[in-house]
Amino acid sequence: MNETPGMGGPAGGPGARGRLLVVEGLDGSGKSTQARLLVKWLQSRGYRVFFTEWNSSELVSDVIRRGKKKGLLTPTTFALLHATDFADRLERQILPPLRAGYFVVCDRYCYTAFVRDTARGCDPDWVRNMYSFAPPPDRVLYFRVPVQVSLDRKLASREPISYYEAGMDLHLSDDVVESYQRFQSALRRGYEKLVTSDHLIPIDAAKPVEQVLTRVRGEVKPLLAGFPKMESLMHG
Repeated sequence: MNETPGMGGPAGGPGARGRLLVVEGLDGSGKSTQARLLVKWLQSRGYRVFFTEWNSSELVSDVIRRGKKKGLLTPTTFALLHATDFADRLERQILPPLRAGYFVVCDRYCYTAFVRDTARGCDPDWVRNMYSFAPPPDRVLYFRVPVQVSLDRKLASREPISYYEAGMDLHLSDDVVESYQRFQSALRRGYEKLVTSDHLIPIDAAKPVEQVLTRVRGEVKPLLAGFPKMESLMHG
């Protein structure tokens, strides 16, 4: 298991029996699609799986949503709210299934904050310190794509590029597409640094979905060695 600087002990803490897998990457990298396909694959093989997403805490997500809508979030406020959201999500959604022996798949973890908050000008050490309670995952898969692929996929989805997704709050450009490219480029540089410092495993996510899925399964299989399936738990 990888130990990550500025993070806590083993995933789930003392007595944890589960596995913690994290997927990270730019918007449009395909990580969410791959995470859901992985969940289905693990379930089909008889494993107990729990899936959780970034910014999904009922306690804080509504506040973040309203703050974004009104354009009230400064980089520091953004960082503090997301750290609060993560802490609640960890306590309510991640640690309980880990301790119960589930395979937990996280669509984004603290690495998203490391990259986004730093790109918004927050001090990297200050950001890491806020997440020092987060247990290091068993694997972190970084879905690596060029920024242009991220943009092309985003435009093809016909979903509007959001204000903060494009980094418009940083006044990088008055043009949303150009701002998106600049902001996502900063995020990509941040992720590339984490490949070295935090042992993220890069996945070439510009390849066809089937090829990416094969690579993802190959990275996950070592985590399944000795990991109990539902039927063995029932008969145990």
